[in-house]
Amino acid sequence: MIYLILSVLSSTIIFVVFKLFDRFKINTLHAIVANYITACLCGLIAYEESVGFTETISKDWFPFTAGLGVLFIIIFNLMAITTQRSGLSVVSVATKMSLVIPIIFGLLYYKESLGVLKFVGIVMALIAVYLASMKSKAGVRVDRRNLIYPLLVFLGSGVIDTSLKYLEDTHVAKNEVALFSSMIFATAAVSGFLLLGWQAVRGKFKFELKSIIGGIFLGIPNYFSVYFLVQALRSDILESSGIFTVNNVAVVMTSTLIGILLFREKLLPKNWIGVVLAILSILLVTFDGL
Repeated sequence: MIYLILSVLSSTIIFVVFKLFDRFKINTLHAIVANYITACLCGLIAYEESVGFTETISKDWFPFTAGLGVLFIIIFNLMAITTQRSGLSVVSVATKMSLVIPIIFGLLYYKESLGVLKFVGIVMALIAVYLASMKSKAGVRVDRRNLIYPLLVFLGSGVIDTSLKYLEDTHVAKNEVALFSSMIFATAAVSGFLLLGWQAVRGKFKFELKSIIGGIFLGIPNYFSVYFLVQALRSDILESSGIFTVNNVAVVMTSTLIGILLFREKLLPKNWIGVVLAILSILLVTFDGL
């Protein structure tokens, strides 16, 4: 359970850092690239064995990490586009609702159980995510022309979580979790550098030290959010469908509460209902797995 709690805390810190990005006018793309470099270094430092380039790229999981790294950058840009065209709430819902994909994968591929408590807990978790993420009375409104962007965010986020579960179960040795996580961020950083290079060619690149510093503060919890999630998936406390449900809804719940305490955000009644449902869904899914 400790790994799951630490994963939730790490993801919540990411939320806090992103909120500070807006306050300090941080260039998000530049900070994201610096974040991936930092997260990669965290993994290399945590890896207890020697790291050889030839040996690393020969791992059977390495091609998958390259694909995930590219997907990280793609999803980041899609999230940025979705935020600009449809708002932050739409991005939040699309990202967290994606937990449906790894849940379905776990139920079908791994033949995980689906008791009454877990089913009710999962449904309640999805409702909680929606209600807690809606910070306006209007709810989610997406122009048909822009619908493709949140859908792609939904699919991409779900594929990332599902891939992490599949790879840690079939390809990654117990002592390779740190290296595996590090290589995902390494390939994401390379993809990010290509984007920055394209900006430089177009004359739109402007270096700012504060963006690098912001990226460093983001990279540390980002690495541990993935590392602890993989470790939680390897534990026997819950099945993967339960892990993803509890992890995502707990992040939404704690992020909402942190928003109140640190940033004095005012919640609507439906946000509070979402928080209550989040707590209940965690209890239901957890009890079902015991």
